[in-house]
Amino acid sequence: MDCNFTHEQIMLRETARKLMQRVASPEYIRKLDRERLYPYELYEAWAEAGLFRLPFPEEYGGLGSNIVDMAIIAEELASPSADLVMAYGGSMFCGLNLLRNGTDAQKQYFLPKLLAGEIRMTISISEPDAGSDIGAMRTTARRDGDHYVISGQKIWQTGAGAKNNFINVYAKTDPKAHYRNGMSLFLVDGSSPGLDIRKLDMLGRRSVGTCELTFNDVHVPADHLVGGENKGWNCILSGLQSERVFAAACDCGSARGVFELALNYASERKQFGRAIGTFQSIAHMLADMQTEIEAAWALTLRAASLVASGKDALREITMAKLFASETYVKAANNGMQIFGGFGYSMEFDMQRHYRDARAATIAAGTSQIQRNILAGLMGLKV
Repeated sequence: MDCNFTHEQIMLRETARKLMQRVASPEYIRKLDRERLYPYELYEAWAEAGLFRLPFPEEYGGLGSNIVDMAIIAEELASPSADLVMAYGGSMFCGLNLLRNGTDAQKQYFLPKLLAGEIRMTISISEPDAGSDIGAMRTTARRDGDHYVISGQKIWQTGAGAKNNFINVYAKTDPKAHYRNGMSLFLVDGSSPGLDIRKLDMLGRRSVGTCELTFNDVHVPADHLVGGENKGWNCILSGLQSERVFAAACDCGSARGVFELALNYASERKQFGRAIGTFQSIAHMLADMQTEIEAAWALTLRAASLVASGKDALREITMAKLFASETYVKAANNGMQIFGGFGYSMEFDMQRHYRDARAATIAAGTSQIQRNILAGLMGLKV
């Protein structure tokens, strides 16, 4: 589907590719993964290249791009690492949520800083007993004068511990109401007193990090409420489609990164006097891998184009997210098989993809949730 890209989109893709090759070297990514370091240098490079400006209006310093451009960027940034691109995606989609739902004052204050890379943003929804079941959310926010006071616990929060970060926290503001009518969104400074952030020891995605948050009566200014009190469900829904297109594009890019590693290895690794890629068993694995990645990318671009044109694309987005995430997991598994013992070694990058990929079918909506959505769209009650 590259034939449909404009000249500007092709140039955008090349710019992102060259940036990642220059800054996110294999050695740099290995160090971040090994030492669990946040990619501040890469984040700064993204900001300097104007990548955070893409989908925002010019009045806030943006470039006015659409979701197709975002998918192209996501696919490139995710190729070397499914982990690092999460730092980009978190700020991008929290910022777009603020653009859609924030007050003029909030947008004028936060968006220029976000686009310049001066601040970051991450999202906080899941809790120990409330993952896919948002209705089980227990974290609360109560009004106290010109502040709200947040109490509770959040978990599986990507990148929450980064410096200069504003966490987009969803909390119950009317515990007696249905969650769709009693939840609100707040911008919480990550350095707020009473907020404890603990980076968890995870199997994969160890650089940007997954955090547990504990809110011990954290005071948040009332003007950091986004979208109005008890309007948090509307904020979640307003960004869901774009977020899942982005997630699918990231999985396509990371799967391509796996394929390229596996193909290069199979072309160079010799056994029985010939490259292992010339053996039918390996060649067919690579052929299937490439075909499935291209199919996932086609689904993703189709979904992105529908969203960009303002059409309802829930079915296409859900299919893209489901198929792309499972394609990445399958590609990483086959990549490990092709690498053999070297894939199992921490000195090679395939094991990192194998670890990082496993979260793809869980984050941003599990594969089971995606299948439930598709079944519902068919008229089947699940």
